[in-house]
Amino acid sequence: MTAQSATAMQPAKGSVPVKKGADLLDRFEDIYDSIARRAFELFEGDGWFRSDLENWLRAEGEILHAAPLELRESEGEFTVRAEVPGFAAKDIEISVEPGCLKIAGKRETKEEEKKGKVIRSEWCADQILRAVDLPAEVDTSKVTASLKDGVLTIELPKAPHAKAIRIEPKVS
Repeated sequence: MTAQSATAMQPAKGSVPVKKGADLLDRFEDIYDSIARRAFELFEGDGWFRSDLENWLRAEGEILHAAPLELRESEGEFTVRAEVPGFAAKDIEISVEPGCLKIAGKRETKEEEKKGKVIRSEWCADQILRAVDLPAEVDTSKVTASLKDGVLTIELPKAPHAKAIRIEPKVS
């Protein structure tokens, strides 16, 4: 099996190279390209039996670990909770812009040589990548994050908005 192909239900290992010094946008583009390549390989293999969407979703599942998340809003902040089991704090990169949150992660795993042919493997991929558009701007200087029991919690305080005030004109 090459780095760009995988058998049924087996993740494609090492299919997304990480460039040194790459920012999150570059990583998004690299992963998108890898998913597109893998979806095309799936299409070539048995494309007539699946839709383009099925091939894309299967390729995405092989390359990325699903990181379900929840976004909550309270009076003064947004709270994001994302499931990232098996990822350590050092494996996760968080980038916050006033209106967008990006979460990326890559964990290193050791592969063991085992005897026998793999018939089915449902191990998760070793990368996560999520981008969330926030409903309002946040104060990026006050964002905090914590990781406990495989759940990443990010507190995003809302940016203060200028309050509307009434101004009385002066008579000159």
